[in-house]
Amino acid sequence: MNRRLFLKKSMATASIAAAVAAGLLIPNRVLASTSEFKKISDIVKSKMDNAQEGSFILKAPEIAENGAMVPITVDALNILDVKSIAIYVHKNKTPLTAYFELPEASAFITTRIKMAETSIVTAIVSTTTASFTQSRSVKVTLGGCGG
Repeated sequence: MNRRLFLKKSMATASIAAAVAAGLLIPNRVLASTSEFKKISDIVKSKMDNAQEGSFILKAPEIAENGAMVPITVDALNILDVKSIAIYVHKNKTPLTAYFELPEASAFITTRIKMAETSIVTAIVSTTTASFTQSRSVKVTLGGCGG
């Protein structure tokens, strides 16, 4: 085995183990099964289909120079009793890009997502009674040359 590859895998495993030991990651969420992910993805898709236009703030760049790190912010502090926030990228191979369950937490998230190509990004904010969506088109350029 290549020495660099061995060290890289060892460091990744050690950092996950340290996060689990510190209580930052719950093992069943870290090692979620494919069937659980599919179930969450189907639930988010049905919420998106039945959602109404939301009154929250979705910040996404119009042009992303690097599709590997696209900054996204969802600010739903004005919506009461938010249970989850999902980010859906329509043209990704796996469209459900991020899913956050927010038990008694502020409904504000900021993250970086990976986008394979230019696509529509949809945020879905779900409460106990309703779901809200907002969408933005994000153009991913190759090498930041605007083309």
